[in-house]
Amino acid sequence: MSRQVQGQAVDGPDSEERRRFEQLVLPHLDAAFNLARWILRGRADAEDVAQESMLRALRFFRGFHGGDARSWLLQIVRNSCYTWLEKNRPMELATEFDEELFAQTAATPESLAIAGDNRERLTRALEDLPPRFREVLVLRELEGCSYKEIATITAMPIGTVMSALARARQRLQRSLTHSTQAQNQEAKREL
Repeated sequence: MSRQVQGQAVDGPDSEERRRFEQLVLPHLDAAFNLARWILRGRADAEDVAQESMLRALRFFRGFHGGDARSWLLQIVRNSCYTWLEKNRPMELATEFDEELFAQTAATPESLAIAGDNRERLTRALEDLPPRFREVLVLRELEGCSYKEIATITAMPIGTVMSALARARQRLQRSLTHSTQAQNQEAKREL
């Protein structure tokens, strides 16, 4: 279905499709970037893949026949991320990870400093997770997707999503606990 523009064939949405795309898909651009950022662990790579995903979504928008536009877009982003990883970092897809979790404290200057440190540790721990565990955690905890939405986005059965989330949370918790224990031992040695 090509249109003619000044004698050239153009594949792409017409103005009505473009308007629907802008209304249904563009509001989820931040979620698309966020997912790409956590899977790829790099801002520049995530920006490139998110942009490529949006172009792909626009190009194939004719194939979207209703439903959840956010899940549809995030599935495209996810697939684009894994394609990018296969081309650029194939070993990363085979790597397993460790996990941990931490509690927040009251808002005092000391607790704010600790919270900043905890955020850094959490970010590092999340980035150390394998991409498949990172993606389910990001989709559930940061993007607020339901198990059903995650299953659709990742093409996994809901039971697999639930077990992957449980394993990802356990590994994240172990990683953070290990990190805290290592910091405590280091602090004791300094005293």
